[in-house]
Amino acid sequence: MATFYKLQVKKIEKTTKDCVLVSFDLPQELEEIFQYKQGQYLTLKAIINGEPVQRSYSLCSSPLDKELRVGIKAVPLGLFSTFANEQLKEGDVLESLAPSGKFYVDVEEQADKNYVCFAAGSGITPMYSIIKTHLTAEPHATFKLFYINQTVSSIILKEELEALKNQFMERFEIFHFLTKQNRAVELFNGRMDKKKMAAIFSGICDTDKIDDYFICGPEAMIFLVRDYLLEQKVGEEKIHFELFGTSSDKPKLSKEDEKKLSGKTCTVTLIEGGKSMEFELAMGGDNILDAALNNSADLPYACKGGVCCTCRAKLVEGEVTMGVTYGLEQDELDNNYILTCQALPTTEKVVVDFDQ
Repeated sequence: MATFYKLQVKKIEKTTKDCVLVSFDLPQELEEIFQYKQGQYLTLKAIINGEPVQRSYSLCSSPLDKELRVGIKAVPLGLFSTFANEQLKEGDVLESLAPSGKFYVDVEEQADKNYVCFAAGSGITPMYSIIKTHLTAEPHATFKLFYINQTVSSIILKEELEALKNQFMERFEIFHFLTKQNRAVELFNGRMDKKKMAAIFSGICDTDKIDDYFICGPEAMIFLVRDYLLEQKVGEEKIHFELFGTSSDKPKLSKEDEKKLSGKTCTVTLIEGGKSMEFELAMGGDNILDAALNNSADLPYACKGGVCCTCRAKLVEGEVTMGVTYGLEQDELDNNYILTCQALPTTEKVVVDFDQ
């Protein structure tokens, strides 16, 4: 069962004009529940304009520091991000699920590993947690960070990154790319592209010596970097990425299924917290999550874009088709786990269990 816990805001810091760092007090009784891995996120809930709003934000603190801090960048028309940047105050209380996410590799204290990171904008938030944790806990680890922003003033966690660089001068390098401010070296001007990737891996990095790659930022940048690495025969198991959103529309039935299922309804049974509820859903209409919320179900969710995995559940009976499934690993798909925000029923009965 997904449980939300109350967290009091301890500190709010402006890291750029449109991004805040929010730190929370963590009561002793919640310390075990809120233990987290570097690169994970919190799903926060607040009442905004009288309505509950849930969103996921990456932890930009290291678990080694026993701190709980997220970075929230304001986005156009973003209800939660605007609220956090303009209205949230120290002392306010938000609700949060326990930390979640799979954007990490385990720390190996005696390992001699080399890591490469690509980040853009607020994609630095989980990356900072990853870099700081591994550099601190793995005394032989090295990191190269390629970080893309519009201008110097828009660099999130700039001071923290510089402090980390000074602390681990021999093992941590940062390469800043700016898209709206000229730099002396042409390579570091503009967005990432294949030409820049080729230059990076011919003059700065050697794919034969890199153990793991981390990528976080806009969808187009992530897949450009990922596809380039795959073309260079880098193994998929070495490439880790975290999406904050996708450009995909809401899931739709294929034309064949739409024609076959037109006018039919599905009986959906949801199991959550040991309780079950049932409702009818027109095939080709809402996804299971939206339909459940419209029927007053209290379910965990955040991005609704097939990315964060907060609405993950197990398909116990029936069949569904899904749109985006970035939040699921192949073994989860093989074991009938679904993202309910992307799931459209294709059988007359579907049973979904959030407790498994």
